[in-house]
Amino acid sequence: MEKLVTNSGFWLDRPTFITGATGLVGNWLVKRLIENNADVVCLVRDWVPKSELVRTGMIEKVKVVRGDIRDRELLERILGEYEIDTVFHLAAQTIVTIANRNPVSTFETNIAGTWNILEACRRSPKVKQIVVASSDKAYGDQIELPYNEDTPLQGQHPYDVSKSAADLIAKTYAVSFDLPVSITRCGNFYGGGDLNWNRIIPGTIRSIFRGQRPIIRSDGQYIRDYFYVEDGAAAYMLLAEKMASHPELRGEAFNFSNETQVTVHQIVADILRLMDSPFQPDIRNEVSNEIRHQYLSAAKARTHLDWVPLFSLEQALQRTINWYQEFLNNAD
Repeated sequence: MEKLVTNSGFWLDRPTFITGATGLVGNWLVKRLIENNADVVCLVRDWVPKSELVRTGMIEKVKVVRGDIRDRELLERILGEYEIDTVFHLAAQTIVTIANRNPVSTFETNIAGTWNILEACRRSPKVKQIVVASSDKAYGDQIELPYNEDTPLQGQHPYDVSKSAADLIAKTYAVSFDLPVSITRCGNFYGGGDLNWNRIIPGTIRSIFRGQRPIIRSDGQYIRDYFYVEDGAAAYMLLAEKMASHPELRGEAFNFSNETQVTVHQIVADILRLMDSPFQPDIRNEVSNEIRHQYLSAAKARTHLDWVPLFSLEQALQRTINWYQEFLNNAD
């Protein structure tokens, strides 16, 4: 593949549909799209008053449709009535521990939800590009690292399987029906707006602000590919822009990553250092059904999309800490 050139002014008044708009990445994606003057329509299932979309008033600047990603008739109505041009499919059940407890609801949302939006797009001729958010979890546990886009998708645990299946379904719609869909595979998202406190980064930051020892539920040695949410939102938009003028991207998947291997213990230590905290983590070693070592190569995105992350790990962690400091202070 050759390097691709981006269009300027691409988003001006562009009818753009986002599923999962109140989620962590969705919040920041909506923000960037509004800043670029897109005409944004959001599918919202649950009302989340503390989500960035609601809390910051961004929800007043977009069109909101209440509903569920599993409702294909609703999706077809949205795509048709709002004459949607670009679709970002982010809606998912993203918590590994919930997937382990409730696999069927995770499969229904992550797998059936994906085929529903893609089938609705197939029946909607005005849709010109679709970005489906997969995950590094789709690769499952691998002996050879880092993952590249040719690494087989072989999830085994409930959440990982849901992402492998959704990823393959997206590829199917591109190959079999020539649907203009591309796939993103990112590491563990973090950043301001993540209110899932059982995740390691927001949970650690909140514990320190509360004067408590941060809890590590694993043994601390799991290696993850942490990816900042503002970088994720920018990457999704870049891929959609490239797709508009390069139909050969249909069915292609791209890893996005800072390409830094970090243990859970290291990320907690970095946060403790940046927050000048004397605490030591409480390591509980309770985790099961999780991949031990994950690490993505972003060479394809760098080479063919001219993509680079906007922030280093340290810069992004500091921005994240600053966000939570303001959020928690205002919440008190």
